[in-house]
Amino acid sequence: MKALFLAIFILAMHISGTSQNVIKQQSCSDTFINAQVDSLKVVFEKANFTLLREASITMESDFEMPVVMPLTEGSWYQFVFIGDNTSRLYEVRMYDWSEQMVIFRQNRWADVDGNIIAYSYIPKRSEFHMMKPVQINKKKKKGLCGYVMLFRKNVAEENRGKVISDQ
Repeated sequence: MKALFLAIFILAMHISGTSQNVIKQQSCSDTFINAQVDSLKVVFEKANFTLLREASITMESDFEMPVVMPLTEGSWYQFVFIGDNTSRLYEVRMYDWSEQMVIFRQNRWADVDGNIIAYSYIPKRSEFHMMKPVQINKKKKKGLCGYVMLFRKNVAEENRGKVISDQ
């Protein structure tokens, strides 16, 4: 009897485990976004930022795509989200470890920045943060391309140059 119960329990766990929809991050490719990514990398490199993370992500309209990253207290970070050029609304919310929203940005397709949301942030504590980009697109509900990048300012190198030039 115990063996039968155990077999049924294992079978039930296997069925429930394999039937759940799992959200997986999938990459995508968009030539327009790739050109913007390349240009922004050059701009931030010239401003003395180092690229820490980047990813192309396939998104669905109206659904947030959470991106979790560890941030160090006092470091200057620059975040970039690039959405599909055909979307009409782009938003990014960022939360700290205690789930307090620390950043909210929103762009519309006709805005000057258009499909790019970029913002600076200096964390007050070393902890994980979550960035949640979302884009709204009337035509396509699935398969929207997005791109996220995380840069950190190279402050030590700038300060080293200032100390040498002051002497």
